[in-house]
Amino acid sequence: MLTLTESGTSAVPTHCTTVEERARREAATRELLTARARSTDETERQELLEQAVELNLEIARGIARRFRGRGVEDDDLEQVACLGLMKAASGYRPDDGVPFIGYAVPTIRGELKRYFRDCTWTVRIPRTLQELQGKIAAVLPLLTQELGREPSIEQIAERLGAPLDDVRQAEAARGCFNVLSLDRPTDDGDLVLGDAVADDEDPYLQQLETVDMLGPVVADLSPRDRRILELRFVENWKQADIGAELGISQMQVSRLLTRILAELRNRLEPASAAA
Repeated sequence: MLTLTESGTSAVPTHCTTVEERARREAATRELLTARARSTDETERQELLEQAVELNLEIARGIARRFRGRGVEDDDLEQVACLGLMKAASGYRPDDGVPFIGYAVPTIRGELKRYFRDCTWTVRIPRTLQELQGKIAAVLPLLTQELGREPSIEQIAERLGAPLDDVRQAEAARGCFNVLSLDRPTDDGDLVLGDAVADDEDPYLQQLETVDMLGPVVADLSPRDRRILELRFVENWKQADIGAELGISQMQVSRLLTRILAELRNRLEPASAAA
């Protein structure tokens, strides 16, 4: 059976910071998932899948971090993102010619967004419990200061003059309200939680993800094509200056850029459609 060590990828980085590192991770992932696609042994297929997922865990964690601060525990976000990664690895078809990361990123992001949206409809906290939660939140710091420790449910109920069972229910539902009600106001006061969930048009989120997705694709370009991209979009050279540097005309540079960008776009667009 193919393993990371046998395939010569034991030193493949999982925390990638350069185009070269991302390309190595991409190549190792494709090798593992290609071997999985060809295998008929279910045990081997599962082991190869787990290796591919482990190799790309940092991608899932990175995407999960971009959804923080929206009422969901970090551990829950990471679990959902890892589930999306597992789905991506299971559904990835190497023969389609789409980079794995180009397929995985929108799959993971979609899983997280579905989690938020599904939560909106799964639980409806009764308004009476929501109001009681507000009262508990207001009195909790005072009781904590008076007692020098976190108060018990009984002490909270006694201070509020509320039925003990109601306080228990409100406290039990508190996590659900934080996670599942997208109508909850944010700290800004002007937005509700649903407004803060990243959507398909979030330019910052898309920019961060595109950096990861482009890495392996750019690495497949010829050295000259990569140099043209670097000069134009990293060093911000004009086309005429690029032409002078490479010994070609400005018109040729323009045509080359058009071809290179079209190639990158064609490599990435099928990933979004597949996810």
